[in-house]
Formats: sequence, C-alpha cells, structure tokens
Amino acid sequence: MSADTPRRIIVLRHAKADWPNQVADHERPLADRGRHQAPEAGRWLADSGINPDYVLCSTALRTRETWKLAAHELPKRPRRTVYEDRVYEASPGEIIAVLQETPDEFADLILVGHNPGVLGLTQVLAGDEGDVDALNRLRLSSFPTAAIAVLSFAGPWKSVEPGVAKLDSYHTPQD
Repeated sequence: MSADTPRRIIVLRHAKADWPNQVADHERPLADRGRHQAPEAGRWLADSGINPDYVLCSTALRTRETWKLAAHELPKRPRRTVYEDRVYEASPGEIIAVLQETPDEFADLILVGHNPGVLGLTQVLAGDEGDVDALNRLRLSSFPTAAIAVLSFAGPWKSVEPGVAKLDSYHTPQD
C-alpha cells in the first residue's frame, strides 16, 4: 500500500454508559440504552460498506464494550485491534499523535473514544471540508453517544494533522 493511498478515519463515540456508585470513571459499563446503541452503530457501519482493518480503542470499559457489540455486526473482523490507554480522556492533539503511529499497511481505521476528544478531533481534522449536510449536523450536535463520523484523506498516517481530512458522513443513533 503506497503512502498516498486513500484512507478513512471512522470516529465512533462509545455508546451510552451507566453511572454506577463506587465505580471509577474508567470502569463504567454500558447502560441498557448503550447495549442497544452499539450494535446499531455496527449495523450502520456494515450497511454503509465500512469494514475497518485497524481498530484503535480506548481502554475504558464502555469503549471496549461498545466496540465488542458493534464489531459483531460487521461482515468480517479487522486485521488488528489495539486497546490504547492514551485515547482515554485524550485531547484532539493527543489523539492525532496516536493516529500518526498507525502502520501504513492499514487503510481504514476506526477510533472508539470519548467526548470531548472525538468531537474536537473530527472538527479539527475536517475543518470546513466535506459533505455540507454532515458538516452542518456535526456543528449542531455535541457528538452524542454512539455517533459516527467518517473522514477521509490521502497520504501516510504520519501526515494526519489539522485540516488534512474531509468529513464524508456523520451518523447519530435513532434513540
């Protein structure tokens, strides 16, 4: 795969999490609503023809559970899944640094993370480039749980930086 290969970053915010007593934020599980949202997100990915070959997932319980439920809806498993602690509570700049470490053999990456990082990442990567309707809906939302943004760019992963991508689509759950 060449360095100027078209690539996609699929940004998935974790599904709705529960707030149980005496549980650290990192260990919060999905709520019942989240257990319905996550498979729906996976079905949307499958129906859209998106089958990532690389997964970059926060180590938080709610992101791992979201990915597990969403992945069951995909036609095939990604070639590599990485659970990365640096995605938890990360700023857009910190997430970009992690994205830049992705091996160039992968074309489609899904990032399963948290707000406000995923919203900020999507905004900073796309700026004003992409599908007008998707950009407008993104601007009007706060990137709700189980929302998905699909961004595209050409070049090596190390070239990921603000403004490099365009927003191709933006999906929010129907609950």
